[in-house]
This record gives sequence, structure tokens and C-alpha cells, in this order.
Amino acid sequence: MSDDMMMMDGMAAMDMAMMQACMDACAACEQACTVCSTQLMDCATSCMNCADMCGTMMRTMLRMQGMTPPVMMAMLDACIAMCQMCEDECRAHAEMSPVCAMCADACRACMEACMAMKTAMMA
Repeated sequence: MSDDMMMMDGMAAMDMAMMQACMDACAACEQACTVCSTQLMDCATSCMNCADMCGTMMRTMLRMQGMTPPVMMAMLDACIAMCQMCEDECRAHAEMSPVCAMCADACRACMEACMAMKTAMMA
């Protein structure tokens, strides 16, 4: 097994580079959402909820021992859904707020990284 792969209980080998990309996207999204929530109160709740979900997803991925495929898939689904909701909210304000535009982009990147993780897990 290469250095870029890791075995999980009940799961095929995980691509560590892909997992790192997902965690990095979650971290960027969490940070963007936190900044956005202080700039425009209309989307503050969406942004803070998304930041919390991304932070939880990232911490979950860091302690993979004992993680089962159904739990990891559910976590990824929740993160994807939260990022989609936040992206939609921020995209509505993106033209008048560069912070919201940055947040929407970060949410999209996080969603795409989480979807790639799911696809890799199902392979």
C-alpha cells in the first residue's frame, strides 16, 4: 500500500491526498463562512451552520478509527447539503458582497471535494 493510502475499518483503502483535499476545502469553507457571517447578517445563520458542519466533517476525518462506511457517507451527505444551502444563500448576495462571493466559491469547492470523497469511497 502506498504512503498516500490508508486502511479504515470496513472500508477500502482511502486516498490520503483526496482526503486532505476534502479537509482543506472544509477548512477554507469554514473560514469563509465565519467571515461572511460577520459581514452580511442576511446569510449569517447559513454561514455559521455551514462553518460548524465543515469543522465537524474535518475533525471526523482526522480520527478515522472506528468510522464505518455508512457513518462517513452520512457525514459527507450532510456536509454537501449544508454547503449547497450556504452557497445558494451567499450566491444571492455575491454581486454586492465580495465576501459572500468568496464564501459561495469556498462552499462550492468544499461540496465538490466531499462529492469526490464519496465517489472514491463507493468505488
